[in-house]
Amino acid sequence: QVQLVESGGGLVQPGGSLRLSCVASGSIVGIYAMNWYRQAPGMERELVATISGGNTHYADSVQGRFTISRENAKNTVYLQMNSLKPEDTAVYYCRVGSFGGTYWGKGTLVTVSS
Repeated sequence: QVQLVESGGGLVQPGGSLRLSCVASGSIVGIYAMNWYRQAPGMERELVATISGGNTHYADSVQGRFTISRENAKNTVYLQMNSLKPEDTAVYYCRVGSFGGTYWGKGTLVTVSS
């Protein structure tokens, strides 16, 4: 059974940094992309960052501030978030797309507030 578990969320002041982690357990066959999404209160879930092969892609709102990376040996994907803004407040979810299916974590809450 595949399970994704996010961690690293919390309360941070504007301008601060956080690093989110997502660990995948179980057998995932043929991963082709790993993503971070976020959902703010009353808003739709939005794609924040993608890593696929050696390529990365970011939403315009986080470009230059967030960095997605993965560590294959640990089945882990990270999201380094710098220069955080109040509008980055949301629940952050990781997603894994594979030839065996698509998997989601349950999310970790990031709150940016003074």
